[in-house]
Amino acid sequence: MKTNIQKITPFLWFDGQAEEAAKFYVSIFKNSKINAVSHYGKDMPGPEGCVMVVNFELEGQGFMALNGGPNFKFTEAISFVVNCDTQEEIDYFWEKLTADGGKEVECGWLKDKYGLSWQIVPTALGDMMSGGDAEKSNRMMKALFQMKKLDIEGLRKAYEGR
Repeated sequence: MKTNIQKITPFLWFDGQAEEAAKFYVSIFKNSKINAVSHYGKDMPGPEGCVMVVNFELEGQGFMALNGGPNFKFTEAISFVVNCDTQEEIDYFWEKLTADGGKEVECGWLKDKYGLSWQIVPTALGDMMSGGDAEKSNRMMKALFQMKKLDIEGLRKAYEGR
């Protein structure tokens, strides 16, 4: 029997916090779970018995987290976008992902306590950006560039010229 395997899976490198990070992310997103945890065995590159890889899902999207050591760190070159329908959703994800040492960046971007970059974005942003009116889009983008956490009403007001 063939297993249904996701075609593309983000693979995240941690320095000893893979399981902790997976539990953190699963606690934030609904419809999420840890599927499997594997451990380093004898004669493997990590300490025997320590967590090696965590396979988990966030909102149905599969991820893998590896305890690979201190060699690599996250950069802003990769981020995950969380599309939000309401300001309440934006506020929720912003608060949860910046908790315990996360950092607000700008324009809806943040870094969580593990250094992973996220974009917390209203779904309405796409409509405003692709609405066909360059002047409205430009006003909205100027407002967006002044924000850290995005404010849907502020973006709409700028878009509408209010």
